[in-house]
Amino acid sequence: MALDAKRPPAAAQRFNQVAVKVAGWRWFPLWAAVEHRGRRSGQRYTTPVAVAASTSEVLYIGLPWGPGTDWVRNLQAAGGGTLRWKGASHAVTEPTIVGPEEPLAAAKTLQRQMLSRWKLEHFLRLRIVRGL
Repeated sequence: MALDAKRPPAAAQRFNQVAVKVAGWRWFPLWAAVEHRGRRSGQRYTTPVAVAASTSEVLYIGLPWGPGTDWVRNLQAAGGGTLRWKGASHAVTEPTIVGPEEPLAAAKTLQRQMLSRWKLEHFLRLRIVRGL
């Protein structure tokens, strides 16, 4: 794990094992599943993520453990990956770390209120390529 990444607590790791099974279903629109390959191993991984905000072209994912987590670095190294969200799979490209300003501007009212309370410093912006 990179120096600019915080280690998730054990409870979060256990939660992820369950969340990855339902993330991306259309009944859970807050949760998506990012599919990516390891930078060194080439192994496929699936990581559950919370969608902070979205537009028709981009999606913002909050990074509570920082921008240096392995899954973020894997996406950046590959230039993208696959996202299962709202019951569909999409190719995503141009993974870029941004501050809270962009997601706040893209968020709907309720999302904006939640984002303000989260006080996250980093978000991952992904450009959505519709459908696979």
